[in-house]
Amino acid sequence: MIVRSKPNLISVLISLKGSIAKRIALRSLLVTLLASAIVLIETLHPAYFSKVNATPFTLLGLSLSIFMSFRNNACYDRWYEARKALGTVVTEVRSMIRETQVLEDTRARSAILRDLCGFAHALKARLRREDELSAAETWLSQLPPASTSNLPDSLLRQIARQCSDQAQAGRLSEWRYLLLANQLAAITGAQSTCERIKATPLPFPYTLLLHRTSYMFCILLPFAMAEPLGWLTPIFTAIVSYTFFGLDAIGDELEDPFGHDENDLPLSAIVRNIEREILEALGATELPPALEPVDYVLS
Repeated sequence: MIVRSKPNLISVLISLKGSIAKRIALRSLLVTLLASAIVLIETLHPAYFSKVNATPFTLLGLSLSIFMSFRNNACYDRWYEARKALGTVVTEVRSMIRETQVLEDTRARSAILRDLCGFAHALKARLRREDELSAAETWLSQLPPASTSNLPDSLLRQIARQCSDQAQAGRLSEWRYLLLANQLAAITGAQSTCERIKATPLPFPYTLLLHRTSYMFCILLPFAMAEPLGWLTPIFTAIVSYTFFGLDAIGDELEDPFGHDENDLPLSAIVRNIEREILEALGATELPPALEPVDYVLS
């Protein structure tokens, strides 16, 4: 995720970090070169373009803009919903840190909180399709069964059993146990939300139609602009292609907010904050440093 102060005018014009320009540069360049070739042909053979009218392109461009705006809003909703779900995990972990302070058995509390930290690491790995056990095993009070297919959920069940054992032993009151159970349920809901977003992309025909239409529009547009604009056509074609291809590429990035793209959510930084708070609650004096943006990118 890009983290930087509000850029000034010069930064807006020249900044590439976090910009979509690098991903669409080749496509925009090819369309601009095509526009230059079309203008050259129009200059040599103006009769070929005498009947080309710009009106259909105006209507198509308006429809395409509305359609792109609708898709990008849907992709941003996925990105923001994922961020809210991760925020719920952080909130409920903090609540569990507070509620488990009543446990006099420090080893039992340490096991619960370290398993929570293992859950956070496993969830991050699951959302990024990495090895969940390798990410979490250094934090776990006991290793899960080898047949476990969903390690984060398995860890939540393990934590629930630990809380239940403490309640049965009389170390947790009934109402406090219910609080912990509700907090685990909220974490489960947040995990399910993240998994739903990860496993359910936007419908493919929806995306395919937008890709095809944007390419078609940018390729055909120079034919309408060549006669009235002349050699200004490549410039305007470059601007239009940058806008449409850029919006298309931004939607692709936001559709999956859990990856490693510059504009994806900072999963590593969120998990590191959970790790620091749990270690501090367990009395650790040396905490791992909080992750900071590197070249404006917080991972």
